[in-house]
Parts: sequence; structure tokens; C-alpha cells
Amino acid sequence: MPLIYGHRGARGEAPENTLVSFQRCLAHGVTRCELDLHLSADGELMVIHDPTLRRTTGRRGRVSAHTGAELAVLDARSNGPAWPLPCPIPRLSQLFATCPFEHWQLEVKSASARRARQIVRAIAALVAEHGLEDQVIVTSSSRSVLRALRQDAPQLARGLVAEHAWLDPVRLAQRYGCQMLVLNWTLCTPERVRRAQQRGLHVSAWTVNEPALMRRLAAAGVDSLITDFPGLASATLRAP
Repeated sequence: MPLIYGHRGARGEAPENTLVSFQRCLAHGVTRCELDLHLSADGELMVIHDPTLRRTTGRRGRVSAHTGAELAVLDARSNGPAWPLPCPIPRLSQLFATCPFEHWQLEVKSASARRARQIVRAIAALVAEHGLEDQVIVTSSSRSVLRALRQDAPQLARGLVAEHAWLDPVRLAQRYGCQMLVLNWTLCTPERVRRAQQRGLHVSAWTVNEPALMRRLAAAGVDSLITDFPGLASATLRAP
């Protein structure tokens, strides 16, 4: 049975990438999560998907233009499931301290070479501070990020995020010394999954929300599923 990762916590049930979303994931007994990171203006690792604030907070501006303290008081409930109380943008350090996940997929979006090195070094320092080296993998579709991981944080596991197959994702993951291949579920053919696994890659499929698709990908042999509904995935995959 595939492992289950809560996508941005439990994005289908609570505002994405917020503390309540990750708590909801854990409440379902799902102890693995996927989340997104951006650096604040003062170098704090903030858990938010977009480089800008508008979609989840309704505010203008880029994440990188605000300090961690400024970002941590913004309400990130916009464009998600209704929630009765404000949901601030969390710091990664807060989640590490309060959410007992057994494994974390930390996705870093595209970045310049300089910015990639900054965020990779920040992740490596925080992971070391919390003693989570064996419980974290840093994933990205950005070659700049993967290169920075290989050069500046070789002790951290890394994974390639692939949405399209115009470049062979299995070969590309190998080129950057990845341990995980995070595939858009449409790319998870049994042949590609098998080929990746034969080369030592863990295959994680995203974003998988329908029970029939969960069962289909399990039959295709994927190692893990990333889902907005971790409770549904758990019930589906454990059903006889």
C-alpha cells in the first residue's frame, strides 16, 4: 500500500499550509506531509505556496518583500475551505516544533542560483537544529535548487518534482542524485514507475484526490500519494 502525504496539510479540509491544516492531517492519523517554502526578507522559512500573497491572504506584494514577523500575522484563509478563525502563515520552525510528522516533503519553487543557495542553507540549518535530517526530503522542479542542494546540503535527501515528460524525469532525477521522483499523477504509468524504482527512486504521485484514482495508482505501484484529503486516502487504501 502506498504511503500517504497530506498536501499542504489537509488542503481539502482546512486552509492550505497553515497550522490547522497540518493538525487536521495528523488528526486523520497521517504522519507524512508535503508543504511549500519561501524565504522572508529577513531569511525566515515561511510555509506558503505562492511567491505572492494575494491568493491566500488577499494582500498585495511578494513574500520575499516582508519580514517573517510581518508575514506571521497575515490571515491565510482566502481561497480555501471555510474556517472560523484566522489562520496565520506559519514559520517552518513552528511546524517542526509542534507537529510530530514522521516525514516531511519540503518543496522549494524556482529560484535564482543565489536565492536557491540562501533557501537551501536556511533549510539545512533548521533541519539540523531540530535533528530531522533523516525525516526530511527537499523537493523542487528547479535545477538551480537541486544543484544548490547537491553542493550546499548533500546531507539532505532531494527529490525532483515533474509535471511534464518532455524531458525524461527519471533520467533528470538521476542526474541530480535524487532519492525521490515526485510525479504529476498523469505521468505515473506502470512502466515509468517501474523504471524509476529500478533506479532506486521513491515515486510519489500528486495530487490524488479521487478514491478510484488512489486505487489505480496503488495498483500501478507508486510508493506514495500526495493528497488534499489524507483521511479519505487512508480510508480508501485500507479498505478491503
